[in-house]
Amino acid sequence: MELRLHLLESFMARGSDGEHYKVCAYERMTRDPSMPMADDNWESTGVTEYRLADGRQLQAHKDGTMDLSMADSTVHLTPERLVH
Repeated sequence: MELRLHLLESFMARGSDGEHYKVCAYERMTRDPSMPMADDNWESTGVTEYRLADGRQLQAHKDGTMDLSMADSTVHLTPERLVH
């Protein structure tokens, strides 16, 4: 299946390591097979994917927090709009 990412929004998050990270939320899009000759025949899969601005993928949780898995540790991220 051919996929494309469509940027929905970006926001800042605070990591458990004290750093600030720019997070990008993307909607996964797939080609619409009913329109094979159209150039712009993409439709939403209903899945949102979160990545850091540098492309590293994040694991999102229902409470709005995210995890960044690295070789030797995991950094927990909280969007700044959720930080009190």
